[in-house]
Amino acid sequence: MSNQYQWSAPGLDLLEHEKTKVKPPAMYNVILNNDDYTPMDFVIEILNRFFSMDLESATQVMLKVHFDGKAICGTFTAEVAETKVMQVSMHAKQNDHPLLCTMEQV
Repeated sequence: MSNQYQWSAPGLDLLEHEKTKVKPPAMYNVILNNDDYTPMDFVIEILNRFFSMDLESATQVMLKVHFDGKAICGTFTAEVAETKVMQVSMHAKQNDHPLLCTMEQV
């Protein structure tokens, strides 16, 4: 039985290929900003629920938000960061808290 399929074309060598470099995706920090109204316990809940932080880590980040005015909650690709910002913002709004969550490129 003969091979009916030809896997090459004139001038095309299957062993030669161009090496392309794929750039890593842009990364974004998700940031919680301090306000005078959102309770500290609520911020800890947010960090635990949406950023999977344990109590100790969440408390440290919450204190950084409180004393420094803002803190990074995590670094993600654009789509994940946008989702986190949306989730935090919606949860804060549903609970009548003015907590501001933003993202900025690393």
